[in-house]
Amino acid sequence: MTGRVVLIEADGGSRGNPGPAGYGAVVRDPQTGEVLAERSESIGVATNNVAEYRGLIAGLEAAAELGATEVDARMDSKLVVEQMSGRWQIKNVGLRPLAAQAAELVARFAAVRFSWVPRERNKHADALANAAMDAAAGVPARATVEPPRIVEPPREVAGPDPALRDRAGEVAASAADARATGGDASTAPASWEPRPSLTATRLVLVRHGETEYTEQGRYSGRGDVALSARGREQIRATAARVAALAPGAVAVVSSPLSRCTATAAAIAEALGGVPVRREDDLIECDFGAWEGRTFAEVRAGWPGELDAWLASTAVAPPDGESFVQVAERAGRAVAALCAAYPRETVVVVSHVSPIKLVLRDALAAGDAFLHRLYLDAAGVSVVDLWPDGGVAVRLVNETAHLSAIA
Repeated sequence: MTGRVVLIEADGGSRGNPGPAGYGAVVRDPQTGEVLAERSESIGVATNNVAEYRGLIAGLEAAAELGATEVDARMDSKLVVEQMSGRWQIKNVGLRPLAAQAAELVARFAAVRFSWVPRERNKHADALANAAMDAAAGVPARATVEPPRIVEPPREVAGPDPALRDRAGEVAASAADARATGGDASTAPASWEPRPSLTATRLVLVRHGETEYTEQGRYSGRGDVALSARGREQIRATAARVAALAPGAVAVVSSPLSRCTATAAAIAEALGGVPVRREDDLIECDFGAWEGRTFAEVRAGWPGELDAWLASTAVAPPDGESFVQVAERAGRAVAALCAAYPRETVVVVSHVSPIKLVLRDALAAGDAFLHRLYLDAAGVSVVDLWPDGGVAVRLVNETAHLSAIA
């Protein structure tokens, strides 16, 4: 028996970006153009991109309710089409949970094809989205425009299944770190307007205290090197500082390595016994054959490999892990924390590489940032993340609390 094929037209927008926002979605019979379902909703204050993703999600949900097995999804948002097709990564932390939700819906169908269309060929969904935006802004309803019934072939942007469906699974699994290879460099709203911190998830990023490898300048990745005597002094001072900086923190989330879990335990105690949770995605980069060696030793033994590694975040040390891979799991961890702790403060205890990569993405910086930023052992950084993709970096590598330690 042949499955049911439907056409989704979706759109979303906001008055102000961010501002009063809404979305619209239409499900049609691709042969006749008959409207099978409509979805439209005001979503409060949000960005254009958040509203566009919400429109896509609503359309996919409606298609699933109709029993569709194949979907042609058409939007005039190139960003959403390219991100869902896997060609553009998702840099904006606030969009990752929405992309993951959309990807989970995509995985329910036998095939989903994404296509970009000009705005004039997306008028019905656009009209629904505008009506929702008007409602969000308190504007009286406009006269309804008769929707077009002609279904034109789209301009293909995304590849067909099964590659797209596989990619959807990857997005749902990772909501990965992102850098657009074209188009918008960042989808976070640009504004000088102060944002209320109470509506953000605040991450207090703490690097673990010193180990013998830290003091000796050795690559320290997956090896479980314990804190040194100086490192144990540092974490006591850091725990007191974090307790003063974030007294309302509700949890401490840590890399599973002991230099981090010991740091996390001290902080949790200083915060009054808040829970500590281990997160494997926060573990340090796997330096492979370079583990435990100094930079000079690596330069002498692997000169070509070291140059290649320093030149590209996509290159891994021999038998190790690339920074691109670390960024993917660090981004996944941040997205999970934002979803689990909305409007809360969480302390994150990790290592140099994951923390640098989180700060790089928060600042929308290039890869050169990774070599120019220095993070001290037991240093503290703070990042606020809003549901609409807004980001504020409030503190980077604070170490004043360590000044009394010899």
